[in-house]
Amino acid sequence: MRNGPVKRVRKRGWLSTFVGIVLLGLMLFPVYWMVNASLQPAGNPLRGGWFPLHPDFSGYAIALHDQGRNLVTSLVIALGSTVLSLGLAAPAAYALAHFRLRGANLVLLGTLVAQMVPGIVMANALYGAYSELELLNSYPGLILADSTAGIPFAIIIMRSFMIGIPAEVIEAARLDGAGRLRTFQSVVIPMSRNALITAGLFTFLFAWSDFLFALTLTTTDAVRPITLGIYQYIGAHTNQWNAIMATAVLASAPATVLLVVAQRYVTLGAAGGAVK
Repeated sequence: MRNGPVKRVRKRGWLSTFVGIVLLGLMLFPVYWMVNASLQPAGNPLRGGWFPLHPDFSGYAIALHDQGRNLVTSLVIALGSTVLSLGLAAPAAYALAHFRLRGANLVLLGTLVAQMVPGIVMANALYGAYSELELLNSYPGLILADSTAGIPFAIIIMRSFMIGIPAEVIEAARLDGAGRLRTFQSVVIPMSRNALITAGLFTFLFAWSDFLFALTLTTTDAVRPITLGIYQYIGAHTNQWNAIMATAVLASAPATVLLVVAQRYVTLGAAGGAVK
């Protein structure tokens, strides 16, 4: 009598697995085609085979020559935005989580609202201010712009985690003679490592993949992130799809590596609230 339900459960499990594999294959097919096309000779990528038996790396050489500076620019902007966002969001999240502040709920509401503002609205507002402050076509300008998305997200993530830190732990540090700043540096930050890594990773990805701010706040080639570089590259090199796809692969590599390396910390940080 029990074999029937067990067989049905196994059948549903195999069916769910099959559907999941099919969906995963559909989602990863563009990535496969991007890598495959980047290893084909110059020309129409549809003429290449399904697997590069004789890979041609000339596209990567062209991509590094033409887009290497843009990759470095995106790296500098993404790292700067991450450092700035965490530097401002961590103490703000700690204050909202453990200090009795008037208007704390209002600040948190404003943080949530800031996450909902469309990027084009922020970009238009910043363009007017940047033109007056002479921040157009500059690294600090793009770092500040990208931080407008990273800071609210980091505050929300870290606050939800820091709320789970027992007040007794903080009070014990205070009784041992540590001030508020020392307690924050020596107790709260180490215990919030997973949340910090999670917030930092997503802030980096926000800045690395930004296209709207890069397009709006840059008018020259002095500062050109890789997203804008790929956009302009397509129009100028439509006959060199191997170089275009190689650029896309190189632009995807940092995000892929970071996600693989920090996967465990992201899972724990997203859970939030649990303190060992």
